[in-house]
Amino acid sequence: MISDGYFSGGPAGWIEVICGVMFSGKSEELIRRVRRAIIAKRKVQVFKSHLDERYAGIYRISSHDGRSVDAVPIDTPDQIAQLVHPETQVVAIDEAQFLDPSIVELATSLANRGTRVILAGTDSDFRGEPFGPMPQLLAVAEVVDKLHAICVICGNPASRNQRLIGGKPARYDSPTIMVGSTESYEARCRACHSVPRRDEDQVRLL
Repeated sequence: MISDGYFSGGPAGWIEVICGVMFSGKSEELIRRVRRAIIAKRKVQVFKSHLDERYAGIYRISSHDGRSVDAVPIDTPDQIAQLVHPETQVVAIDEAQFLDPSIVELATSLANRGTRVILAGTDSDFRGEPFGPMPQLLAVAEVVDKLHAICVICGNPASRNQRLIGGKPARYDSPTIMVGSTESYEARCRACHSVPRRDEDQVRLL
């Protein structure tokens, strides 16, 4: 059981992962936990991938509903390791899917030394496949919360990120990350999610 940064048995380090599709409230939940940790007088440091510059800019984590918290932009987990202070009790990291696999080792190391590590990230890419280091983070975490958005097509719980390019579903062979593109995203359920080449290939196999 968790209560403001401590398991009921006493102080300990552990890993929490907040995952799900875009528009599901991941950043909002991370911000909520960070604010509660600050109220509880924990020493907190917040980081985010520099690839995310939405809403409040590169030096803040922002949710779709306008809430935000200051954050340090980083490119690699090694930069986090260099910037974390010895006295820090809570480390929060947003957009973890953009980081390289060494984030798993870093999160584990921080937890082993008594730090509460909170990571938020999209667990599947636009194809509906595992995104970056998220599967490994889910495997080593003590606490996992998977959030859902609402499918814009049918209104059911959304578990997929629909990438649209020019208003049409992106093809399966599109790059996973398209920095600076004019793409847009929608939250969709499994049934309404479409990735053209994959869907066409599956139909031909039936």
